[in-house]
Amino acid sequence: MSTLLFIVAATLVGGVLSVAAAALFALRARDADVPMLVSYAIGTLLAAALLEILPHALETAPRPELVTATLLGGILAFFMLEKLLLWRHAHDGHAHAEGRVALMVIVGDSFHNLVDGVIIAGAFLADFELGVVTALAIIAHEVPQEVGDFLVLLHSGYSRRQAFVFNLVASGAMLVGGVAAYFALQGLREGIAPLLGIAAASMLYVAIADLIPGLHKRVEPRAAAAQVALILAGIATVWGVGRLARLLADV
Repeated sequence: MSTLLFIVAATLVGGVLSVAAAALFALRARDADVPMLVSYAIGTLLAAALLEILPHALETAPRPELVTATLLGGILAFFMLEKLLLWRHAHDGHAHAEGRVALMVIVGDSFHNLVDGVIIAGAFLADFELGVVTALAIIAHEVPQEVGDFLVLLHSGYSRRQAFVFNLVASGAMLVGGVAAYFALQGLREGIAPLLGIAAASMLYVAIADLIPGLHKRVEPRAAAAQVALILAGIATVWGVGRLARLLADV
């Protein structure tokens, strides 16, 4: 199977799978189940960034500082982007209708999925194993996010069917980003290493700045132990999938 077909399959299946899983949890799961998903997602993001993406980027880059510079720049860029979104939300206040909030969620999710597609494409172009692991990590952290988006749409007056359709359409941006990046990067192989640095920055920022602080809301020992166990499970999953993908690539 060609690299393009792997990218199409990963982005298409990843988008549909994350939306379907999010819909299932949003409609049936208890509120306590979402933090469990978040803990597992943290493990996959940290492992994918630190055990797979960054080492590969450093190996392929002409200069290691090129990767570390893009990693630093990516973290700062994501910080400023999130700060801008928070400022816009505070500036709008409660004066706007809930429908506008829902529209912003859909547009924001589409852009986020587009970037995820670009990241998946860059990973597959660099290495098959890296592509599989990156796709897994992105899917794992997409599910809790999609759950939140799904609940916002329902709260804004959308029916269950409408919320599912809008989230599914937004997930299609992942496929668009993946295919576009594949053709854009074909003649620009030197751009893959910096892209991997940005991908690692995205995963590290989401895990450390956005997801981990939420886990500290529960401080009881049993909850903390469960969180650690799920984070380790996410790390083990990425490690196992990476080994399996390497074996498949050698066949």
